[in-house]
Amino acid sequence: MTTHIAILGSGANGAAIGADLTRAGLDAKLIDQWPAHVEAMRTNGLTVEMPDRTENTSVDAHHLCDIATFTEPLDVVLMLFKAYDSRWASELIKPHLAEDGVLVGVQNGMTAETIADVVGVERTLGCVIEVASEVYEPGHVVRNSPPDGGSWFALGALDPAAERHIGPVAEIMAHAGIVETSDNILAAKWMKLVSNTMTLATTALTGLPLDEAERLPGMRELMLKAGAEALAAGELRGHPVTPIFGLTPEEMSNTNQLLETLHEKLMSFTRPGTRTTVLADHIKGRRSEAGDVNGAVVETMVAHGQSAPANAAVLDITRMIERGEIEPKRENMDLVRELVAI
Repeated sequence: MTTHIAILGSGANGAAIGADLTRAGLDAKLIDQWPAHVEAMRTNGLTVEMPDRTENTSVDAHHLCDIATFTEPLDVVLMLFKAYDSRWASELIKPHLAEDGVLVGVQNGMTAETIADVVGVERTLGCVIEVASEVYEPGHVVRNSPPDGGSWFALGALDPAAERHIGPVAEIMAHAGIVETSDNILAAKWMKLVSNTMTLATTALTGLPLDEAERLPGMRELMLKAGAEALAAGELRGHPVTPIFGLTPEEMSNTNQLLETLHEKLMSFTRPGTRTTVLADHIKGRRSEAGDVNGAVVETMVAHGQSAPANAAVLDITRMIERGEIEPKRENMDLVRELVAI
């Protein structure tokens, strides 16, 4: 029996994963909200440029409006829209999700509970994603972490009622990278959020690729402060420290070096010149996920009568960039220093 799969949000990472599944012979529909990208994929196929090869794949690409024409229920939907789009996107696809289907939040941020609120906990899986891809030209993805080197996922259920989906989804996603399972997916997703607070918006405010931004004076200190605040917020939320990125519990047991270990592992996946997803958003002039990452830390700490000055500073400057008040540039580190001691 054919498993009907949809990639809901086929931008950089979604399109790259969709190409992997298509090349593996799976029935995968790539759905996206960028019309030119969809038309380019339909006309010329999807080109994925990787460090060691470039592949062009004929994919089944669809506009959002095409969803209304789908006649076959979808068994597996991998959602890769921005975290802040999770609720409406879940509602959009819900009528087309098979009764025994599953919606997987392959996203940054704490989206799994939002998805479960829409489609039901028994049809929801959470997923931690580590894939580095960029798309600036319709139909052309630059993927810095190929499926056979650097792409990593963790899957988990929020409730035992959804655990039956883990094996089949893991088998599908194994075509796109290494897949592990987690018995506490919310904690695992928070650990990824900790990593994201240190890297995404934090380095993007400089306008530089991740590896170049990291070398700026004060950046390392800012990253570690943001990560420490995120760890503290996770503890307040009841999320224990959980291994991700293939790290072992022993490697993460030294809390004094935890953030450094987490960051070094992430950087081992990252090629020189890689731009974070938030920097890509700045370049494209659109809203980023900083509110769902750094903002989640700030909100958690404030709710418990505490503060998160590093994450608040990163969020404030990111919002200034998004409003067009300033450009992402290295001199923004001076603004950071006005807001937080580094």
